[in-house]
Amino acid sequence: MSNARRYPLLTAAEEIDLAQSIERGDLAAKERLINSNLRLVISLARKYQGYGLPLTDLVQEGVLGLIRGVEKFDWRRGYKFSTYGTLWIRQALQRGLANSGRTVRLPVHIDSRSRKIARTERELAAKLGHDPSLDEIAAAVELSVEEVELIRSVDQAPASLDKPVGDSDDSGALGELIAGEGPSPESEVLEAVEEREIEHALVRLPDDERKVVRLRFGLGGEQPAALSEAGRRLGISGERVRQLEQRALERLADDEELRSLRAAA
Repeated sequence: MSNARRYPLLTAAEEIDLAQSIERGDLAAKERLINSNLRLVISLARKYQGYGLPLTDLVQEGVLGLIRGVEKFDWRRGYKFSTYGTLWIRQALQRGLANSGRTVRLPVHIDSRSRKIARTERELAAKLGHDPSLDEIAAAVELSVEEVELIRSVDQAPASLDKPVGDSDDSGALGELIAGEGPSPESEVLEAVEEREIEHALVRLPDDERKVVRLRFGLGGEQPAALSEAGRRLGISGERVRQLEQRALERLADDEELRSLRAAA
């Protein structure tokens, strides 16, 4: 762990240069990006002390997640590596702790999706006569393979998120501590799953209603548009936008998938 301080932190431009070199097969660039983020691993690993593994083992698990994050990092998306790598490091830490035999009480919205994946896996095994692959499971539950893997990793989380961290009376819970560092793996998984389900529901809307909903609610990363702005962009009146929006929301209110999503949230 003492070696981590030998490697300076990288600027965003340096991260992009290294990521581009890694795409070309430059192993030295990969090693540098890993080494320059070892301090991030140690910082995150310290948050998980006292839940079943010594710090040295936690760091080893975190490094595995860091390596995976480096391999999956897409510099074209415009965010710093630490933002992306943190998710993979935390996932690896949770998996490592899960192997120590601890249990966790899952939030209901994650638990419902985890149970759906487990049920689908059993049904596929009975139907196919063999253990289904991740691709088969993901296709059956209409999620990506990565989403299925992440939900499974959350399902194996090692400790109660309500367990206090530290000895003082005002110590926060583990879940609060993790949340304070940014979006937790649970929230990121849930956001991805919910976005996928909403997209599925929108596909079933007529084209004009779907466009209105996207503009009015800022879906796809855009800012929500006022009635007049949405009308200007679509070439219709603000009143027509309001009518289409109301009709679309009535359809979505009757959508079974979104009803189950709201019930699980």
